[in-house]
Amino acid sequence: MAIPHLELGSGEIRGAYLPSTTDDVLWGRLPCGADAPALSISPGDEITVDTLSHEGILEDQGRDPRAFFGPYDVDVLDDAIALAASSVRRDPRSDGPHIVSRPIEVAGALPGDLLAITVLETTPRVPYGVISNRHGRGALPGEFPRNEAPVHSVFARVDEDGSHGVLPLREDGTGAAARFALAPFLGIMGVAVAGDGRPHSVPPGSHGGNLDIRLLTRGSTLYLPVQVAGALAYVGDPHFAQGDGEVSLTAMEASLRATLRLDVVAREEAVRRFGDLAGPLAETAEFLVPTGLDEDLDAAVQNCVRAAIALIGARFGMDERLAYAYLSAATDFRISQVVDIVKGVHATIRKADFPS
Repeated sequence: MAIPHLELGSGEIRGAYLPSTTDDVLWGRLPCGADAPALSISPGDEITVDTLSHEGILEDQGRDPRAFFGPYDVDVLDDAIALAASSVRRDPRSDGPHIVSRPIEVAGALPGDLLAITVLETTPRVPYGVISNRHGRGALPGEFPRNEAPVHSVFARVDEDGSHGVLPLREDGTGAAARFALAPFLGIMGVAVAGDGRPHSVPPGSHGGNLDIRLLTRGSTLYLPVQVAGALAYVGDPHFAQGDGEVSLTAMEASLRATLRLDVVAREEAVRRFGDLAGPLAETAEFLVPTGLDEDLDAAVQNCVRAAIALIGARFGMDERLAYAYLSAATDFRISQVVDIVKGVHATIRKADFPS
C-alpha cells in the first residue's frame, strides 16, 4: 500500500488533535514546567499528534525544504515549508535540531506518579526520509563526512507497498539498491522538567526526551517519572527506521502522525509494579525495557544493569544476585544510540521467562 501525502488535519484523527503548526511546536528545545500546555486531556484519553522531521529544513541544508527536496521530485509538507519560512526562534549554535510538540497536560498527574505513553498508531505522512551525517558528529566524527561540506544527507525512498526503505548502492543512484524494513517510532517522548529552563533537545535524561529507542513502535508503552503537575508530555523526532546505535547521527528521519494514549500510574501502584524508577522504562508485548543513560557508554551500561536488577526484584521478587545472573544468561543489553551526547543503553527482559 502506497504511503499518502498526509497534510495537517487530513485523514483519520482519533481523540484530541495537536498539529505541527508553527504555533504548536518548539524547535530545538524541550518543554519545561513554565510552559503553558497546548491542550489538556484526562488520563486514558487518546490524542493524535502530527510530527515533523527536521531533515531538509535545517540551516546547513538551506532552510528551504522545497529546494532541498526538489531534485527528488517529491511533495513537501505544507507545515515543513511554513516552519522553515517562519520566524520561529532557533539558534543553531545553542539549540538542538528537533521539532517537538508543545506540552500536553494530563489532568491529575503529580510528581511521584508515572506517565504512561502508549503508542497506538504511527502513520507516515510522506513516502520518503533522510539520513544525515555531520562533521564532528556521529560514531566516527573524524572520518565522516569525507569532504569539506558540513553535512552529508542521504535521501531514502519508501517502496511501493510502504513496508521498506530503499537506498542505492552507489552515490550516483544507479544500479541495484538495499532494502530495509520500516518500523516507525518517535525518537522523542518525554515529560517537562521542573523550572523555567527549556532543556536542549539532543541529550536524553530522566525526563525522557531524545531516547531514540527503536522498540517504541506501535503497541509499546514508555513510563516516565512525572516532574511537574500535569506531566506536560511532548513528542517529536519521528523516524521510519533506525538501527540500534544510530551511528551516522540520524536514522531514516521522516514525518509521522502518531496516535497515543496517556495514562497516569499513581506512585503506590508504580512502586508495586516497577520499584522506584529514576528514569525511563519501556514495555512491549514481549519485553520490559529498562534504560541506562550517561555521557560515558560504560557508565550507561552499568546504569542500565542496575536498573534491570532493581526492576526484576520489584516486579518478580527475584534476589538481586540471581537477577544479575539471569541478566547475564538471558538478556540483551542494546545500545540505543551513541550520538546524542548522553549515550543510551536499554535491556530487553523477556516477560515470558518469569511466572505471571
